Amino acid sequence: MAELSAPGPILRAEGLALAFEGLVALDGVSAAVPRGDIFAIIGPNGAGKTSFLNCVSGVYRPDAGRLTFEGRDLLRLRPHEIATAGIARMFQNVELFPLLSVVDNLMLGRHHLMRSGLLAGALWVGPARSEEIRHREAVERIVDFLEIESLRHRVVATLSYGLQKRVELGRALAMEPSLLLLDEPASGMNLEETEDVARFILDIKEELGITQILVEHDMGVVMDIADRVMVLDFGRTIAEGTPAEIQQDPAVIRAYLGGEAVA
Repeated sequence: MAELSAPGPILRAEGLALAFEGLVALDGVSAAVPRGDIFAIIGPNGAGKTSFLNCVSGVYRPDAGRLTFEGRDLLRLRPHEIATAGIARMFQNVELFPLLSVVDNLMLGRHHLMRSGLLAGALWVGPARSEEIRHREAVERIVDFLEIESLRHRVVATLSYGLQKRVELGRALAMEPSLLLLDEPASGMNLEETEDVARFILDIKEELGITQILVEHDMGVVMDIADRVMVLDFGRTIAEGTPAEIQQDPAVIRAYLGGEAVA
């Protein structure tokens, strides 16, 4: 998977601005995401969290500002080029192919890494066969990592919501990213499923060395696993720091955490 190589932030945003017909989504947001960290973004609904992820993944193009990944200008790249550069995303809503198996959905995450042509792939001969075997071996490692061995041949539509979200995480990992964008990975989950996803996020950091940007409403998850937290409100950054610092920040308490410090 990813390697911790060059020093400095893996992603840098400078003065990002984005508006939709007068509605400001991002208002001069700047951030430097440390390599190897879990960098969380929190804030009330409509604060600009998902808009920030959409700019990073190329879904939106900001009206102003700069966005660089590993020193490359992301604003010059199309979404598929951003994925090829090493950025993968797990969406808030499940975006799998429901009638395909778990393994087949994970294999789709390998698509941009495949080099064999259409004819060779269809005939499954020579290099195409060797390549597919390598990709299936990589997928099986993800299956083991996410503890879904018994589900590998199940049709995704037959799985619970929590397991579908885990498969979606696996498809993002199958892309072999250096930066993983997680948009509400614990939304709609029960306590056990939430604990599982938090554990996997930590394992992705510690075992795979992948930097992660986490957007999440569950403050327990954020404060337990994030290295740094950026707080947005009405498209502006109102605080950034460690979870302990954020919990005691007066601006955050007023805007988001209910008016009193978090123990």
